[in-house]
Amino acid sequence: MLSKKRRRVERPRSHPGNRYSEKPPDFELLASLYPSFQPFVFVSRSGRSTIDWTDFDATRELTRVLLQHDHGVQWWIPDGQLCPTVPNRSNYIHWIEDLLSSGIIPKRNNDDPDAKVRGFDIGTGANCIYPLLGASLLGWSFVAADVTDVALEWARKNVQDNPHLSHLIEIRNANGGSCSNELRTGSEGIADMKVEAPEDCYCGPPILVGVVREGEEFDFCMCNPPFFGSIEEAGLNPKTSCGGTPEEMVCPGGERAFITRIIEDSLALKHRFRKAWFTSMIGRKVNLKFLVSKLREVGVSIVKTTEFVQGRTARWGLAWSFMPPNIKSVSLPSSEKSSYSFMLQGLKGQNRAFQTLKTVESFFLACGSCRSDTSSFSVNVIMSNEQIVDLVQKNLCDSDLPTSVSTSIEHSSGDQNFSISVFEQIPGTLLVKGSLLDKESPFAGVFPWIFQLLEKTLRREIVPKLHGQ
Repeated sequence: MLSKKRRRVERPRSHPGNRYSEKPPDFELLASLYPSFQPFVFVSRSGRSTIDWTDFDATRELTRVLLQHDHGVQWWIPDGQLCPTVPNRSNYIHWIEDLLSSGIIPKRNNDDPDAKVRGFDIGTGANCIYPLLGASLLGWSFVAADVTDVALEWARKNVQDNPHLSHLIEIRNANGGSCSNELRTGSEGIADMKVEAPEDCYCGPPILVGVVREGEEFDFCMCNPPFFGSIEEAGLNPKTSCGGTPEEMVCPGGERAFITRIIEDSLALKHRFRKAWFTSMIGRKVNLKFLVSKLREVGVSIVKTTEFVQGRTARWGLAWSFMPPNIKSVSLPSSEKSSYSFMLQGLKGQNRAFQTLKTVESFFLACGSCRSDTSSFSVNVIMSNEQIVDLVQKNLCDSDLPTSVSTSIEHSSGDQNFSISVFEQIPGTLLVKGSLLDKESPFAGVFPWIFQLLEKTLRREIVPKLHGQ
């Protein structure tokens, strides 16, 4: 019997704006230009120049050389501090650049095109990598906060060693900040969050509330959180050696607890940070789903996610905002079609069409009102303009979906009507057809997007279920 070919899944690539996306660092060239780097470079079995990624001295020297060679930045950290990889950290900077330029939320200084973007780096570390990259690549200004004496001392030194950037970066002691009573008490919504087990609660130093000062405004905050819940867990990857102190790598509850506190702080600051993105890097994908659900619990209006890939390292990005989306800023090409269809093939078992019909009904009951007719195997759906906008907002974070939607739905009024029908053409093959009842409706521009979302849902839920029967 012929074996089934395993479907090849293409991993996400690094950000296209990342200078290392198409051209990774040339170790041989760097070794010839920087003698201090040369002792760490050797030729691997595959014939390529590389370094020993488990050697902290090698990874630190690579970071120093890349910052100097490609960014004009002087940099160093003492032994034991967290050593960042420049390509991976650049992905995060460019993703925030995309968020700020997307127009999903209005810009903080929309009336001043020359105003500098201002960011807040949570836990900047001795390396201060994000402010140095953001300032050198894009001219952004930063407040970079941390709590340990070593981190603050070396972050300041790294800024001072780059006088062309020093006016853009302020290093701040998170234990010594001051804020207004409004910031300390403006935490409405936190009570709505589900209480976690004690081991999942963050009990460390201030993160945003208590560090952000009265009157300050930012376009975004960013964070490379402590990924791990214990120092033993942090030492489980023998393939790399990026250093890292316990304060940088570990907190009780790990990244889940730490980012949950950022969510709590963002609730307290949402009226002061109206036109800002709150963001964080995430080290474990399982925590991404948990944190997105946490954001939905507290009524966040926009959630965006991404995956950062550089070499064999994968991280995820999470961003959110309490600002209603600027729907006028994005568009989906209008369509002359009023009906769409797709096929589900290779289905087994009994009642295939009925099970699919009930899944369609459940899908639209979650976001509107609908009525199924089992005699005609169709579902008639009615959605208000508000329900359409809500569906759009909740799914803009899906990386498999287009990030644009019709601007015209903002100006539509009344209910939108359409029907979904399920036909079994031949045994095991279903045709799912969607028909918009009013072709002239402003909703026509977003209907294909919603129908595509339904198709993805059915292929994810129905196809595996009926294939396995």
